[in-house]
Amino acid sequence: MSSGSFPARVFIQEVVTRDGLQIEPRFLPTADKIALIDALSDTGVAKIEVTSFVSPKAVPNLADAAEVARAITRRPGVTYVALVPNLRGAEAALDAKMDELNLVMSVSETHNLANMRMTPAQSLEGFRAIVAAATGSGARLNGSIATAFGCPFEGAQPAGKVLALAEAYLEAGMNSVTLADTTGMANPRQVAELVAAFRKRFGGVELTLHFHNTRGMGLANVLAALGEGAERFDASLGGIGGCPFAPGATGNISTEDLVHMLEEMGVPTGVDLARLLELARALPALLGHDIPGQVAKAGRSGDLHPAPTGLKAAS
Repeated sequence: MSSGSFPARVFIQEVVTRDGLQIEPRFLPTADKIALIDALSDTGVAKIEVTSFVSPKAVPNLADAAEVARAITRRPGVTYVALVPNLRGAEAALDAKMDELNLVMSVSETHNLANMRMTPAQSLEGFRAIVAAATGSGARLNGSIATAFGCPFEGAQPAGKVLALAEAYLEAGMNSVTLADTTGMANPRQVAELVAAFRKRFGGVELTLHFHNTRGMGLANVLAALGEGAERFDASLGGIGGCPFAPGATGNISTEDLVHMLEEMGVPTGVDLARLLELARALPALLGHDIPGQVAKAGRSGDLHPAPTGLKAAS
């Protein structure tokens, strides 16, 4: 895999205020969420997943979804996304004028039942109603395939099953697809093979990869996907987040770590890394705990330090 095979530009899609906050025990005040989204809008990220219009009982930290969605400052060139679990959530997101709705179901039946309390077939039928509701609204529709690289209950999912669900999404009227490693089970070879198979079958359909760093392979999986032409990646500021319905799941890949890696490799993202690092370093005070991201702690590779005083060769 050579750097010559990498895309000319990579698009960074920030999910901290949805996927990042959904597992947090402390409620982040609405004003802080709005301020964080507005600050992220100025960093150069391509998309921001603002919130999820989900039951407050299921995800208490996102109970203020409508208020947040209506209060943020929309920056031209940034796509503002809401995750919607059902028709009611979709209608609320459309009412809040979200640019894109993200519809999520698991290719694994067991995980979908745990997460959505529906079979995949039932979820897909519900998605068709959402597509109908969104018709004419101007909102784009993205279909996310959770557990695309493995389910903690069922294990690996066949590539053919994942691709069949992607095809069902597109046939239902969705504009783009996300392959999500919900519980951090993916490995680089598996990622390369699935991305290559997706590209072969669906050509130029917009594809996003959503990786978690549960087992330390998140950025390695990004490299594998890049080598097969993937150019869109979800990431979470500070590396926070995780699926509340997945045993042992930890955070997403860190936005600032991802941008730093790409910058060091000479792959453009259009993202202001210095500003990202400022925002990441402010997260512990907002959340009340440390963050998994590494570059916010260690600094960039190019951040040099003064040599120790009194250096001299041993005599």
